[in-house]
Amino acid sequence: MKYSELYKSKLVTADEVMSSVKSGDIVDYGFFNGKPVACDQALAKRAEELEHVSVYSAVTLPPIPEVAKYPGSFIYIDWQWSKLTRMLDKGFNSAYYSPILYHNAPSIYQYFESDPSLRSYFYDDHERRNDVNWFGITRVGPMDENGYFNLGPQNSETLAKLKSSKKVVVEVVKKMPHCVGGSNEAIHISEVDFIVEAPEDHACFEMVSPEPGDTDMKIAENIINYIHDGCCIQLGIGAIPNQVGRMIAKSDLKNLGGHTEMLVDAYVDMVEAGKMNGSKKEIDKGRVSYTFAIGSKRMYDHVHNNPIYASYPVDYTNDPRNISKLSNMISICNAVQVDIFSQVNAESFEGSQISGNGGMWDFVLGAQWSPGGKSFICLPSTYKDKDGKLQSRIISALQPGTITTIPRQMVEYIVTEYGAFKMTGLPTWTRTEKMINLAHPDFREELIKNADKLKVWRRSNKKTA
Repeated sequence: MKYSELYKSKLVTADEVMSSVKSGDIVDYGFFNGKPVACDQALAKRAEELEHVSVYSAVTLPPIPEVAKYPGSFIYIDWQWSKLTRMLDKGFNSAYYSPILYHNAPSIYQYFESDPSLRSYFYDDHERRNDVNWFGITRVGPMDENGYFNLGPQNSETLAKLKSSKKVVVEVVKKMPHCVGGSNEAIHISEVDFIVEAPEDHACFEMVSPEPGDTDMKIAENIINYIHDGCCIQLGIGAIPNQVGRMIAKSDLKNLGGHTEMLVDAYVDMVEAGKMNGSKKEIDKGRVSYTFAIGSKRMYDHVHNNPIYASYPVDYTNDPRNISKLSNMISICNAVQVDIFSQVNAESFEGSQISGNGGMWDFVLGAQWSPGGKSFICLPSTYKDKDGKLQSRIISALQPGTITTIPRQMVEYIVTEYGAFKMTGLPTWTRTEKMINLAHPDFREELIKNADKLKVWRRSNKKTA
């Protein structure tokens, strides 16, 4: 049978394939731009006749998943909190976080594949049932002449997830960029059970990078001094990492490499400026390796069929052992708060989940294992609360309910607009002094008093400026 004929035989409507979901089943949506839209809308139509259907995704992007509006029928779980997930959790009280080490995501699915009954044990109120269906649904690009659907800018855990599912559904998006591998960047039609064609106007979510403020620019300046020719760059999400990329693009640096979890617009700037060519990389020489991409239309157009980029599964890009193979690895991640013990919170605020650990743990560790590598954790020293009052992000101690994303033992450099200080191997009182010097001057005296109460302040310590 020709691939075109096989395609027609598996082509169904979203309503048709979602009609086979029953109460208690598991529906695993694609991560990022892989989250289905047509199938999600079709499944939500059945809310009144379903209950306890577990729906999984990660970094939920617009449009709002319809199933999350019906918490009585669907249990919506996000492996990595996003802004939209926060809105869902607040508006519908229907979202739950599932913490993982991101590089382990494919192995989790492979574990379930080894014993299908484990799925119901972990996902359906601990009842081991053999009649639970597991649907793997993801958006893909159009089928090529060899019968392959490209997974687009979300390699991640996708192939492992689909291979572990009882029913594999692809939602074809004609405007999906074709992302070159790497590996595991496509699925063959022979491994697909159902094909749904998305409406013509469906495309990737376009995310405009936030413009950096004066504080972001100062933090980026504090980092750029540590980057030299031949370094390999990992950027996280946010204004600060993007500003670092922009500064690199305008600098005299050369022969940089790229190895990252998330591909953002700043990589386009560095590649187009000729600063990043990967010529010094020990692995994936000449290529920028990544596991997912979120950004502007310019970025999606840039990665489309572009051989300088290599799409890989996350157990390759984020494995600290692979990261450590790259010399002079520079990892730049954001944080929400850091206390005077140098404990890092990058995912919660006032007891609420606002993000996830993602690949932060992976790159913080991998960069430090890299010969000549460095891990930078960045944050502005202050923020304004809902009343417009200035508050410190450098605090005396993490409050109850706050998540420690990176323990103090793993921290290398902490960076604010007031400097970049290395914490490795330092005793608590020395860390405390450095952390207080990274805080806004208005909060330093209070931090010193609290440090004294916590017995991590020595009388011999110099007063902060």
